[in-house]
Amino acid sequence: MRVVVQRVTEARVKVDGLVTGEIGAGILVLVGVTKADTVADAEFLVDKLVHLRIFADDAGKMNRSLLDTQGSMLVVSQFTLYGDCRKGRRPSFDDAAPAGQARALYEAFVEIARRGGVRLETGVFQAHMDVSLINDGPVTLIVESPSRESPPRLAGSGDKGS
Repeated sequence: MRVVVQRVTEARVKVDGLVTGEIGAGILVLVGVTKADTVADAEFLVDKLVHLRIFADDAGKMNRSLLDTQGSMLVVSQFTLYGDCRKGRRPSFDDAAPAGQARALYEAFVEIARRGGVRLETGVFQAHMDVSLINDGPVTLIVESPSRESPPRLAGSGDKGS
């Protein structure tokens, strides 16, 4: 499971012109699910996100979590996080979970986050959504569950002596 996390001062998602989720200060979380993911991946990521110290403390250092700040979370499904662009010019989505599996794990992710005491809003699974945000910082991170491996490095992508 892979998420893109953006620290925001506000964020909203609309479907067909209607707001389905809207938050003030907190995090926007784009959630991608792959075929190998389980509820354990969702549990790991929710725990990581609510405790991730990406908010400023009184000294201005990133030392406070979403729980510490009582911030909100806007969760949006994003199968394109598993788009593989290494070959050709059109992304391959072969690693993305099928819709039924992805929906179940996305809903599990949302429910786990709600049980964790976070004010939470969502988009609409499998809908065309308009997402808007004001990125605070900007702070944007990619977080993956431990079962995911990093993508292979491409030749010449920083290897010394290649």
